[in-house]
Amino acid sequence: MLNTVILIGRLTRNPELRYTGGGTAVASFALAVDRPFNNQQGERETDFIDIVCWRQLAEQVSQHLTKGRLVAVEGRLQIRSYETQDGQRRKVAEVVANAVRFLDRPRTAAPAESEAADEDDVPF
Repeated sequence: MLNTVILIGRLTRNPELRYTGGGTAVASFALAVDRPFNNQQGERETDFIDIVCWRQLAEQVSQHLTKGRLVAVEGRLQIRSYETQDGQRRKVAEVVANAVRFLDRPRTAAPAESEAADEDDVPF
């Protein structure tokens, strides 16, 4: 049997890092992935897919990724169910990542005005 998922998309929010009771790191974020075809109106639709990372990968993702970054995620699809506080049964589909590749560079902040131009660079 085979359960492999490969996705390329942009983070919709910053990763959330937390630790289990046993001290294991777990990070979660959502990935916006465009569908490879246009709908009837000629527009691309986007799927928002929940991603979960564990251990060292979770810590790396939380340290280096932010909303809007382009990444490739390789992992497996996991369907889990849980019970809400009011007793309703819910199912969640998520990708458990075993590799995340950073496909772009982090955006750098604009330089301060004092760094932006020297007196010699002023055109007048």
